[in-house]
Amino acid sequence: MADNVFRLHYDIDGEDFSVAGEASSKIKKTLKQLGVDPQIMRKVAVATYEGEINMVIHANGGTIDVEISPENIVMILKDNGPGIPDINLAMQEGYSTATEQVRELGFGAGMGLPNMKKYTDEMTVDSRLGEGTTITMIVRTNL
Repeated sequence: MADNVFRLHYDIDGEDFSVAGEASSKIKKTLKQLGVDPQIMRKVAVATYEGEINMVIHANGGTIDVEISPENIVMILKDNGPGIPDINLAMQEGYSTATEQVRELGFGAGMGLPNMKKYTDEMTVDSRLGEGTTITMIVRTNL
C-alpha cells in the first residue's frame, strides 16, 4: 500500500439472486479486519448492499470498486444496464421499476437509491440511457 490506499474489486453476477450481497459482505469483513469503526462499516455495508442488489435487479450485474484510505471509503458501482431515465424520480423512497417476480423474492421496494444516499456522506449518480450507470459513494472515515 505505497499510496496508503487499500483497493478491492468485485464482479457482480446479474443472473443469480442467491449470491446477491456477497460482495458487500466481503467488503464489511475486510473493513473489520482493517479495524474500521463499526458505525462506518455499517454505513458502507448498507450502501454497497443496496447498490449490489440494484445491479442484480435492474442491470444484469456490474462491478464494485472500493478504495479505503485513512480519510474516506470510496465505492464506485458501475453497470452496463439500461440506465436510469429519471434520477430524481428514482431517488424517491418507494419508487421502483422492479418486476413483480423480483418483488415476490422480497426485493424492489424502492429503497435502494434512497438508502445508498442516506448511508453515505456523498453520492453521485451518472446514468446514460442504453449505456449504464455509475454511482460513486463516499463515506468519510475520519481516521
